[in-house]
Amino acid sequence: MSNPSQGASAPIQSKQDLIDFLAGGEKPATDWRIGTEHEKFVFQLDDLRAPPYEGPRGIRALLEGMAREFGWTPLLENGQPIALTKGLASVSLEPAGQFELSGAPLDTIHQTCCEVDAHLRECKQIGDQLGLGFLGMGFNPKWRRDELPWMPKGRYKIMREYMPKRGKLGLDMMQRTCTVQVNLDYGSEADMVKKFRVSLALQPIATALFADSPFTEGQPNGFLSFRSNVWSDTDPDRTGMLGFVFEDGFGYERYVDYILDVPMYFVYRDGRYIDASGQSFRDFLAGKLPALPGEKPTLKDFNDHLTTAFPEVRLKKYLEMRGADGGPWNRLCALPAFFVGLLYDDTALDAAWDLVKDFTLAEREALRNGVPKRALKTPFRDGSARDLALEALKISAHGLKRRARLNSRGIDESLFLEPLIEFAQANQTPAERKLELFHGEWKGSVDPVYREFAY
Repeated sequence: MSNPSQGASAPIQSKQDLIDFLAGGEKPATDWRIGTEHEKFVFQLDDLRAPPYEGPRGIRALLEGMAREFGWTPLLENGQPIALTKGLASVSLEPAGQFELSGAPLDTIHQTCCEVDAHLRECKQIGDQLGLGFLGMGFNPKWRRDELPWMPKGRYKIMREYMPKRGKLGLDMMQRTCTVQVNLDYGSEADMVKKFRVSLALQPIATALFADSPFTEGQPNGFLSFRSNVWSDTDPDRTGMLGFVFEDGFGYERYVDYILDVPMYFVYRDGRYIDASGQSFRDFLAGKLPALPGEKPTLKDFNDHLTTAFPEVRLKKYLEMRGADGGPWNRLCALPAFFVGLLYDDTALDAAWDLVKDFTLAEREALRNGVPKRALKTPFRDGSARDLALEALKISAHGLKRRARLNSRGIDESLFLEPLIEFAQANQTPAERKLELFHGEWKGSVDPVYREFAY
């Protein structure tokens, strides 16, 4: 989850300012970049528990070690480090100490993979000193919520109190999930709309390919992506498949209207979070926000508010694809490869739109609701999600080949799709493979996952 926006900001004069803010993300294709984010569970090597914030081998010690040895700059809240920055990249904390890298905007997937590799090596070096390990999965496989810590971030206190009012699984989302996502650019409003529609329609396919959260509190939970299921009962005001994106006339203004109707969580002022949970940003625009009577918002406030909506694809000044479970190193590179191949090549984008443009609202919702349990085996028309996955992967691979961004060995970015192609061809997800191990050589224990699948 995002850290507070930094720096000065202009006051909002009208709704048009908000529309212009989103339009300000437009870039020529030569300036399109790839921003990859991933979260991972931190665990103590001796007992597999999540470390607290404080203590000799706590999350604070991990942040301070990375700052000390690798040149990251700490970001403080109430005098406590809660994030790190270096250049355009940052490291931040999810509510229970899940460790997140928000990568810099990069030109190629090759660069993304180098960035991820360097970050994980840094994590491992400091983690080894502290007796900590790191696991990439979609949902905490072992621990109950009451066995997990809370990080000292003001926005999390507000969300923690508000979440149970809107859904049964919001606190699970906060404390027990991890994802990998990619942030991609657009060139115009029409380009944004087309990319939004394609990526939203195919988000369930990404969920299926990356499904890796089959355990809850040490036992199979009946899902392949329980993380995806968690979002279905978190907060209906700010989650979902956004059917209006496919309606005629969709553009920046329609998304602004949606965001203005998402209830607020907070306003950030002078280093502290002011609780505005459940209040209206429309009232804020009118100077009638109960939490700050008479005060009007800035664009920084609007940018903060954008981060509190959690649809399957989110628009800020770029598009965020949010449907995938966290996983191992090679899948952290595979997600950006999948969507870059689909969206950053015009021929591929046209082909992907042809693939999804006649999906009905009911079909898109059925896919979204089906993949948490059945993943690639989710029925769709006369086939399954696997058929869509194979076709989307083929389109993406061709798009990456046409991009022709080569590494030092002359290999293009399509190589990063290989794990996804293998899952789709085998019709077996990472979750199903872990379930086989659980019922087989792991003898009904999830503990080996921390050894066999740690970074």
